[in-house]
Amino acid sequence: MKCLTLNAHSFRENLPLKRLFDLAEHILEVDYDIICLQEINQRLETAVASDLENFTALSDFPKVHEDNYALYLVNYLKKHGRTYYWSWVYNHISYDEYNEGVAILSKTPFEAQDLLVSNRDDEYDYNTRRVLIATTTIENKTITFVNVHLSQEGTGFEEEWHRLEKALAQKPKPYILLGNFNAATHSEGYQLVINSPLHLQDCHAIAADSRGDFTVLETLSDGNERELMMDHVFVSRDVTVNTSYVSFDGGHSPIVSDHYGLAVDISLED
Repeated sequence: MKCLTLNAHSFRENLPLKRLFDLAEHILEVDYDIICLQEINQRLETAVASDLENFTALSDFPKVHEDNYALYLVNYLKKHGRTYYWSWVYNHISYDEYNEGVAILSKTPFEAQDLLVSNRDDEYDYNTRRVLIATTTIENKTITFVNVHLSQEGTGFEEEWHRLEKALAQKPKPYILLGNFNAATHSEGYQLVINSPLHLQDCHAIAADSRGDFTVLETLSDGNERELMMDHVFVSRDVTVNTSYVSFDGGHSPIVSDHYGLAVDISLED
């Protein structure tokens, strides 16, 4: 099973439609089963979309607009012969002009749930965070996969993680958690995930074939730069990780965002 996570940064990139085209063409080439995208935006004042094929709506606020980045993407993929079921969950207003949320695309139908993990529930507060939890059946197994975009460590990450952890304990295994965790590898927040009673493992650390060292180049206040792995895929121990590759880094796939992506190939144990 092929999975991809990417913080897409949507319309904040230069030549955003060219970036979306590059993303879509890569998806068509690799044929991912599950795709989790963060920072999936639509402009506040654009028209509401009227045709949302294969979409699971979890809230009427806000409605999906015609320029929703995920809607553009799934429509492009469908025109090129690839159908994805999808859902989008709203987090907050970003840059004073966008509704920002997270989206899941899956080749198989799924049941979706949004979970408020932040202390705040205010679209004008960027600390408002929801995760998107989905269950589906693949290879005759029910799996739970989650799209995560948490707050930074020290500004809400810890509380958000514990709320998600508690909710997932009631969901069926195996677990697949994908997204921008805002916790770099080996940080305290990362260790919270690794030491969780959910018994999760970092795909990039245990893959039989692992390539790439970072997904973000962070500029520090003193002007220096350091490379960080902020985007992760964590899975429960009943999952075998075959490969884990940093993607959209300008190598085999073009740069499409201020984050690189992470692509994993996993197998579900019998």
